[in-house]
This record gives sequence, C-alpha cells and structure tokens, in this order.
Amino acid sequence: MNDVMELFANSEAANVSTSIKLILMLTVLSLAPSILILMTCFTRIVIVLGFVRTSLATQQMPPNQVIVGLAMFITFFVMAPTFQEVNQQALTPLLEEKIELDEAYELAAGPFKEFMSAHTREKDLALFLNYAKIDKPKTIQDIPLTALVPAYAISEIKTAFQIGFMIFIPFLVIDMVIASVLMSMGMMMLPPVMISLPFKILLFVLVDGWYLVVKSLLQSF
Repeated sequence: MNDVMELFANSEAANVSTSIKLILMLTVLSLAPSILILMTCFTRIVIVLGFVRTSLATQQMPPNQVIVGLAMFITFFVMAPTFQEVNQQALTPLLEEKIELDEAYELAAGPFKEFMSAHTREKDLALFLNYAKIDKPKTIQDIPLTALVPAYAISEIKTAFQIGFMIFIPFLVIDMVIASVLMSMGMMMLPPVMISLPFKILLFVLVDGWYLVVKSLLQSF
C-alpha cells in the first residue's frame, strides 16, 4: 500500500513539474517579441536599416520583411554570446532540475543586465531610478529590470537616430545638388527625387553601402 501511495505521489510531482515547464515555455513564447525588441540590439539595427531605406527614397525596397529578417539575424549573431551564457547558467540547469525557477530567472537576467548596461546612458537610467525612488545600485546586478529595460530602449533609439542622421547627410547633399541643377535649367516641374534616385543608388552600390552599414552596426556593439 505504501509503495502504491509513493508511486502516486511521484506521479503527481512529475505532473506538476511538467505543468510548470509548460507554463514557463508559454510565458517565454508570449514575451519573446518584447524580449527580442527591448532587451537586445534589435531596436538599433532595425531603426538604422529603416533610415537607410528612407534616405535612399526607394519606398518599399527592400521590403519590410527583408529589413526585419536581416535585423533579426544580425541580432542573433550579436547576441549569441549572451544567449549561450543564459543557456549554460540558467536554462540547462533548470531543465535538468538542478535549480529552482526563481534562481533560474536571476541567473538568466544577469547576462542581459551586463549587455544592456554597457549600452545604456547613465542619464536615461537615472531618470527611471529617480522616478521610482530607487537608491543608486552598487552593482549592475542590483539594477532592477523594470528600470533598466526602458532606459536601455530609449538609449538605443537615440543611438539609432544619431547613426541615421549621419547616413542621411550624403544623400541629402545629392538631393540638394540635383534640385539646384534642375532649377538652374528651369525644370522646376520635374521632381528632383526622380533624377536623384538613380544617383543615390549608384553611389550606395559603388561604396558597398550595405557592407558599411552592417559593419558600423557590428562595431557599435
């Protein structure tokens, strides 16, 4: 009788463990888009690539799917060391039932905190810490994610806009030159964009623009 009860208890424990794993997996999957966008380098990359397309004035070329897909795979490439560290320190021990869920959460947050804090401005982080009336953390691991994630997000957006501004300058010069030439020729009814677009594409191809943009993004991390 005792053996039957013990077997039943072990079965119940196994079912509870499986249920917890399923709940954890569903939670991670539901939050995956937010985690990808706000806790990785995806934000900076997709904004910069969007600026490149806008500065070229090619409208929907490359398409949104290509821009987002390229940004996603570059993000996986840049974040690979962080993801590996999270897998080794938190995910694998959790699946092997060596650590509890709370401990796994703390261990998983560590590598992300180190990555985000390295690219977060102190001014942005202080904004959220002061608003929440949180004392200045002594270490990176003491920074709450509720303050670090939005601070990192606005820092990334500012950095992306700074890079986008530098990308716009040469194409803006081309537009101004083309517009001046057309006005001097009295062709004011001809849209300058129609004439400048081939020159901008030619310049971008000659300097291997996509290579330079992606190289600059990788070096910025």
